[in-house]
Amino acid sequence: MTDVTPYLASAVTTELEDWGPLAEATGELMQTSGLTLWQDDDQEVGVWECTPGPSYWKLETHEFVHIVAGRMTVTPDGGEPREIGPGDTAVFPRGWAGTWQIHQTLRKVYVIF
Repeated sequence: MTDVTPYLASAVTTELEDWGPLAEATGELMQTSGLTLWQDDDQEVGVWECTPGPSYWKLETHEFVHIVAGRMTVTPDGGEPREIGPGDTAVFPRGWAGTWQIHQTLRKVYVIF
């Protein structure tokens, strides 16, 4: 049997690594941290956390997210804002562009594919 320990983590309580400032931030400095659980080429699964503030995203991959803590308002370019928070899941398809306004430090489980 293969040891799966590297692939297991509590998304809510696991210690995260400092990933530095968020490049997509459009206001004040936003700090990120995370833990990569699995990666293969341009596919990745992990836990990500970011401090509050505004950011702008244009995705080059698909991304699935499950929010475990915090809240944010997501607004696609030309679309309506939508608030998401703990327990919510979302899929952002390749090419999605818009803003994420993080209101409370956000922690999510993500899958990039």
